[in-house]
Amino acid sequence: MTEWISSQPTPDPVAPAGAAPLVLAAEITARLSTQLSHVRLHGYRSPGPRRPASGSGGAPGGAPDGAPDGATPTLVAVAHGSRDPRALPTVRALLDRVRALRPDLPVRLGHIELNRPRLADVLAELSGRAVLVPLLFGHGYHVTHDLPAALAAAPHLDGTVAAPLGPHSLLVEALYGRLLEAGFPDAPARARTAVVLASAGSRAARSGEDTARLARLLSARLGGVPVLPAFASAATPTVPEAVRLLTARGYDRIALASCFTAPGRFAAECAAHAPGAAAAPLGDHPALARLVLHRYDEAVARVSGHAPAPAHHRALAPAHG
Repeated sequence: MTEWISSQPTPDPVAPAGAAPLVLAAEITARLSTQLSHVRLHGYRSPGPRRPASGSGGAPGGAPDGAPDGATPTLVAVAHGSRDPRALPTVRALLDRVRALRPDLPVRLGHIELNRPRLADVLAELSGRAVLVPLLFGHGYHVTHDLPAALAAAPHLDGTVAAPLGPHSLLVEALYGRLLEAGFPDAPARARTAVVLASAGSRAARSGEDTARLARLLSARLGGVPVLPAFASAATPTVPEAVRLLTARGYDRIALASCFTAPGRFAAECAAHAPGAAAAPLGDHPALARLVLHRYDEAVARVSGHAPAPAHHRALAPAHG
C-alpha cells in the first residue's frame, strides 16, 4: 500500500485584515477544485491483487465494492460517531449534499467508534484508491494517528488522509450561518458582544493552534467581535470558564458557535452553558459540504502531483490548517 499523509503548514499567527477577500478566494478555489476529479491520476500505485471482502455485497468471486483501478478515488468521509440518535442522520444529510454537488463521485461513510458502519469495515469493502476526509476540525490524535493506522490496516487499498476541515474560510461561513440562524445579530454592538467558539478539544498542540486560528478567522468574519475558543474535553478553557472570562471583560451578550459536525454529548453540554444564543452543530450546511469536497480535491491534487495553485489563489494558504 502507498500511503500519503496530510502535511499542511503551521497556521499563520497573524489574522487577516478582513474576511471578504478570504471568503471570495475560498469560493473561487472551491469552484476550481471541483474540476480536479475529472483529471486522470498518476500519483497512485496500482494496488496488488484484489481479494474479496466478506459481507461486501459484491458479485461472487468479484472485486469488493468501491472505485475500480484507474477510476476516481472514493471519498471516505470519517465521522467520530455518537450515541445521540440525531448524529447519524445529520452526517448522512451532509453527505447527501456532497453527492448532490458531485454526483459522479463515489462517497462512503465510516465511523471511528460508536456508530456503524465502522471505518475498518468500509475500507475492507473497497478496492483501488480512497481518500479519507475527516469530518473533524483540527490535527488531533484521530487525524494524525487513527486514520493513518486504518489505512495501514487495509493494505489492499491505495489511500491518503486529507486535511481536517479546519481552519478554513468555508468553515467560517458555516459557523457564521449557524450563528445567524440562532439569532445572533447581523450588526452586533461590538462593545458588549462576544462569541465562545466551542469544540471537542484535544491534547495535541497543533489542534489547539487550529482552533485558535479558526477563532481569529471567525472574529474577522463577524467584523471584529471577540471570539474565544473553548473546549468540551482535554483542553482549557471550558465553555463556563470562557463565559466567565468574557463577562469579566465587560461582555454581557455572549453567543456560542458550535464547531461540531452533528449533535452529540459534547455539543449538548457546550450549548447548555451558553448564556445567550447557541448555534446548532454545522450539519449539512452548504459551505461545509463544499469544504468536504475541497479537502478531497486538495488530497487528490497532492497525490497526483499537480502544480500548486497560482499565486493569485494563495491567499487561502494561511486558512488551510
